[in-house]
Amino acid sequence: MKKDIHPKYYPQAQVICACGNTWTVGATVPVIRTDVCSRCHPFFTGEQRIVDAEGQVDRFRTRLLRRDQMRAEAEARRKAAASLEQPVTVLGLSGTAERALQDAGIQTVGDVLNKLAEGDDALTSIRGIDLAVLATLKKRLRARGFTLPGDQPSAGAADTGSR
Repeated sequence: MKKDIHPKYYPQAQVICACGNTWTVGATVPVIRTDVCSRCHPFFTGEQRIVDAEGQVDRFRTRLLRRDQMRAEAEARRKAAASLEQPVTVLGLSGTAERALQDAGIQTVGDVLNKLAEGDDALTSIRGIDLAVLATLKKRLRARGFTLPGDQPSAGAADTGSR
């Protein structure tokens, strides 16, 4: 064996656990400190607790809580976007088309869907609403998740137009 290249060996090195348990082993350092041992580790004790290394469990739980909150907020936004009580202005139609609908007494998305249930002619008979505006109106309603009268609902979609 070469001289002066190996660390000093301590045959009676002391191991001290955070729970207070101590024992001796052979090591290259005189004292070893540890967080868990066979006396306090959940696997050996049968206790149901999580050994947290540097707050990782807390960070995970925080992320999990944040994810659940974000999902709930997204669901609320989705439901609000599909509300029949929204004003016609949320559809982003031209000013002329919006005024024509309001002059005809159509104030909400629900009113538009009721008028569409009467047929396309019910809307195109309103002065200022032509086929191009009608096509834009239908496209914007479908983009917001509404099922229009006469549409075939897809297999996975809920019928939001009949609320």
